[in-house]
Amino acid sequence: MSPHNRRDFLADVGRGMLVASLGPALTADLGLGPAFAADGPDELMFGKLEPLVALLQDTPTNKLMPVLVGKLKDGVDLRTLVAAGALANARSFGGRHYEGYHTFMALAPAFEMARELPEARRPLPVLKVLYRNATHIQAKGGRKNEELHPVKPIPLPEGVVGGEAVRDAGHRGDRKKADGYFATLAQGSPEDAFNHVLYCVHDDVNVHRVVLAWRSWAMLDFTGPEQARTLLRQSVNFCCDETRGGRATQIQMLLPKLLDQYKLPRGKPGTREADDAWVDELSKVVYGAGREKAADAVAAALAEGFSPVAVSEAISLAANRLLLHDAGRAQADGAKQKGSVHGDSVGLHASDAANAWRNIAKVSNPRNSVASLIVGAYHTSGQNGGQLKEPAHAAELDKVRVTDPAALLRQTEDAIRAGDQKTASALIQKYGELGHPERAVFDLLLGYGVSEDGALHAEKYYRTVSEEFAAARPAFRWRQLVALARVTASEYGKTAPGSEEAKRLLGI
Repeated sequence: MSPHNRRDFLADVGRGMLVASLGPALTADLGLGPAFAADGPDELMFGKLEPLVALLQDTPTNKLMPVLVGKLKDGVDLRTLVAAGALANARSFGGRHYEGYHTFMALAPAFEMARELPEARRPLPVLKVLYRNATHIQAKGGRKNEELHPVKPIPLPEGVVGGEAVRDAGHRGDRKKADGYFATLAQGSPEDAFNHVLYCVHDDVNVHRVVLAWRSWAMLDFTGPEQARTLLRQSVNFCCDETRGGRATQIQMLLPKLLDQYKLPRGKPGTREADDAWVDELSKVVYGAGREKAADAVAAALAEGFSPVAVSEAISLAANRLLLHDAGRAQADGAKQKGSVHGDSVGLHASDAANAWRNIAKVSNPRNSVASLIVGAYHTSGQNGGQLKEPAHAAELDKVRVTDPAALLRQTEDAIRAGDQKTASALIQKYGELGHPERAVFDLLLGYGVSEDGALHAEKYYRTVSEEFAAARPAFRWRQLVALARVTASEYGKTAPGSEEAKRLLGI
């Protein structure tokens, strides 16, 4: 049997098992038959996950929740659902669809949120994002309009770094060649493939550019490394779509200049300790000195041997300042009210991006580690136009009179439900200053992160705050929860689609 016929045979077996498990009536009702008949040699296949991936692509949104809850009751775990949802998303959108890649980026954070919930409620954040996933897949036309298909490797040009070849093809607007070059690179290890993709990611600054790259890499923990080629292709596609017609961006010219000027990387990462004052001072440079000075300051710090951990914390702190000092939207924007800071606000975007740059710096090779922090500083800086001189909630701090932790949390919840960002922030700052335990605050805010729609960002930002709080030193970590309280009050009032049905089916 030829490899091609063997693949088709195994795919047919997998589909037959799915049809048998669902029964002919439900199969026809879900519209799975025509999709199976349309399968051909130009389709990506996902082995043992293929039946579940196809099910997630083909099931109409209004029929999805009973199917998903049924799968959970049959023993399919949340990690498997997330893996299948990610592959369904990648095959459908390929990193080229705004709502699509936002949903992909929310899947792993939703799983991490689930791990913090009581057992009965754990499925809720994952089901919420899978419902969103299906909504956008169905709106795009389901499997008949898939974005990703198999691609043949294209030999790389002689004497050129693979990542540079992919990047340069993108500059020329030649997405087919960039995809083919990457297919060649992806025949090696996933780690090498990821490091080559980062040449494209470093080429410009866009929150989705960096977060999609990080979340694609992190998703391999769910799907297995054999799916690296499919998941990382999303970043190649995104970067090709974002090309500026061959015009060089400022960071394209600045990054190699700084790497050369400071002779970076210098072997192993630096281990020089930084005190609180040093981190705070660097964060202020990143926040307000302008992009070139911010990038230069970070490059100099790395050259002086300061640890990437300390530099990352300064960048994260600067991004957090953007959110705390945000004046809020000047005008209502769709479902987001005037004064809101949830969704695509500058500070929230900056925080998610800073988190992604920090994580990429931890897992990439020495060249890309220092490059990610330099680009991360450049990315974060220069965004503070119109920011307030003081945190938005500063005037409310003196109004907080209670000290009892339970009372502070009750008042915080009242402020969230009233959409009062400033009071919610002030109460959580006071709670932290008094030394009360953070877990109760996370539990309160997590509940709303699950129940509220969040304008595509609730899951990612909750995870950003969780990680940055854990990574930050005591002097700064509570600023992350203060910002999350503000975002939670901003997003309250729009229940996530599918959430109530999921709770009913789960008996919650």
